[in-house]
Amino acid sequence: MRRTTLAFLAAGFLAATAACSSSTTASSPTAPTTAAAAGTAATPAAAPPTAAPDAATVAAKIKKAVPTVTTTKNITAADDPNKLLGRPQQYTSATTLVDSRIDSGTGSVDRGGVVEVFATADDAKARAAYIEAIGKAQPAFAEYDFVHGPVLVRVAKALTPTQAAEYDKAAS
Repeated sequence: MRRTTLAFLAAGFLAATAACSSSTTASSPTAPTTAAAAGTAATPAAAPPTAAPDAATVAAKIKKAVPTVTTTKNITAADDPNKLLGRPQQYTSATTLVDSRIDSGTGSVDRGGVVEVFATADDAKARAAYIEAIGKAQPAFAEYDFVHGPVLVRVAKALTPTQAAEYDKAAS
């Protein structure tokens, strides 16, 4: 019993510290409110809601900017390897990317990358933090993750940091 309690406490501590650590994820800067932009103390104007892009749109943008991305595949609920598509607080669309610089397994982030789009930016950040914690605990699962609002771009660790940055830049 004591050993189990200690294990749960240790796991909780690790999860809390991983969530609070600085990460390599990038997020787009927030736009200043109307008051901040005008330099006054006025109440910020409500911005019209914008729809999040779907993963296929972001993947197409990346494919256009990164010439070594040769193939994209839209993921469906039936073939989602993570079984997360459409689940609460999980991605609403996902598209895999195949990069010709990588020789790896078919259709996974290891082959190039994947774009996951969430209902909210907080959901995307939570998923990135979860993946980062796994990568820290098990370096074999490490990858590059870039968050842009509700979009999470996951890139294979087989690419160099400079190559992975191409994905980040193309998605922003």
